[in-house]
Amino acid sequence: MGEIDSDILRTIIDTAHDHFFVVDADGRVRDVSPAAAAVYGMSREDLCRTTVQALEAQGVLRPSVSLEVIRTGKPAQLMQVTGTGRRVIAQAHPVFRDGRLAAVVSRSMDLTDLQLLQEEYALLQRRFSDHLRRSGIADEPGFEAELDDLEVRSEVMREVALLLKRVAPTDAAVLMLGESGVGKTAFARQLHRWGPRQKGPFIEVNCGAIPESLFESEMFGYRHGAFSGAAPGGKAGLIEQAEGGTLFLDEIGELPLAVQAKLLKVIQDSSVTRLGDTRQRRVDFRLVVATNQDLARRVEAGEFRLDLYYRVNVIPVTLPPLRERREDIPGLVERQLKRLNGRYGRDKIMARDVWQQLMGRDWPGNVRELENWLERAWLSAADDVIRVDAPGGYSGVSSGAWTGPAGGDARRDAPIGEGVHDGESLKAALARTERAILAEQCGECTSTYAIAERLGISQPSVVRKLRRHGLRIGAEVPS
Repeated sequence: MGEIDSDILRTIIDTAHDHFFVVDADGRVRDVSPAAAAVYGMSREDLCRTTVQALEAQGVLRPSVSLEVIRTGKPAQLMQVTGTGRRVIAQAHPVFRDGRLAAVVSRSMDLTDLQLLQEEYALLQRRFSDHLRRSGIADEPGFEAELDDLEVRSEVMREVALLLKRVAPTDAAVLMLGESGVGKTAFARQLHRWGPRQKGPFIEVNCGAIPESLFESEMFGYRHGAFSGAAPGGKAGLIEQAEGGTLFLDEIGELPLAVQAKLLKVIQDSSVTRLGDTRQRRVDFRLVVATNQDLARRVEAGEFRLDLYYRVNVIPVTLPPLRERREDIPGLVERQLKRLNGRYGRDKIMARDVWQQLMGRDWPGNVRELENWLERAWLSAADDVIRVDAPGGYSGVSSGAWTGPAGGDARRDAPIGEGVHDGESLKAALARTERAILAEQCGECTSTYAIAERLGISQPSVVRKLRRHGLRIGAEVPS
């Protein structure tokens, strides 16, 4: 049986995508995976004839994650720079026998591989979106009404909604990416409503709003007497409260590393242990997480666990900023205006020239900033018409000019200053304005990447918009 186990272990090491090191408690390298040689610049035989102490001294490992485990006796994760100049994320775990450290097993992943994996995710998401458009989901009864509730008008946000609609019946973890205020929570709630757990609870946790000292007790719960001041009878944590429903972890990048390790165990084992307790409790929930940070960079910096990153990044969904989907602004404004009128018992309307201001701003705070701004303008208006000169409501909004990307100093007269033509709908006016801006950029810029940088939007968005308007760089555009 021992020989069979050895053969199985040999196969795992030889065929693994990650690069494995097996090290004795004194630091001597016992075995490495074949692919490690290309990353660390030494043959497998040479690596197995040395120690991690020597490799660290020679600069082959800078630093050694296995040596860190030997020093502390605890698992470790860090970023290494290898002798070949490559940067890798390395994780190491101790192996104990009879209470004493016997070995250290480490695995590392080249960040080049991580970058390729992200590109593969992006490609798969684009292909998935193409498949969804052909699948007929958009034609299902009620789908358009559901999009109306979300105020989705732009093509890019329809693709996001289609993707969420398709994955909703599954239990796959969803990672929502996007700037602060783009609407990640609203789409997480819609994903919950579309799924089979819609009758269960939707538990929202802002990971950046709970003090670290209270996070474990709030997230995992506690038993009676677990600490001073613990409630009699104990308390179920937020994870347990999500039983049969959806657990939405907003700003997951703010999770402390210690909590990340415990959350990973909950996801892997589908069970949670309250503070001060030894009994595991089974939990069944759909995990949805969101962040406005670059989690891959936080992994690289050692601030986010690589294994947790893989667990939550099953279905990545990117919500673009409001400046890249201005078609959604009118619906969002009308929805917020309806809320305010209902809340305060009035029937205020927007003056015609206000729309030019709304469509011309970049809204760096996205939907949240737009809604807050509109509430200020609503409260500041002296009568039932919200005008450009409403006191306190229009700080930072240009009048009749398009300001370009947020934070930029480019300012040019924009076709939007023409306003809405007689008999023209707002949608048509927006399309005309967008086409005029893009046509101008096609004459000035030499690539779609240059246009994207000038306008403060993504390059794929530029390609999609040029195709929609029948434009191309360097071509003569009829006025």
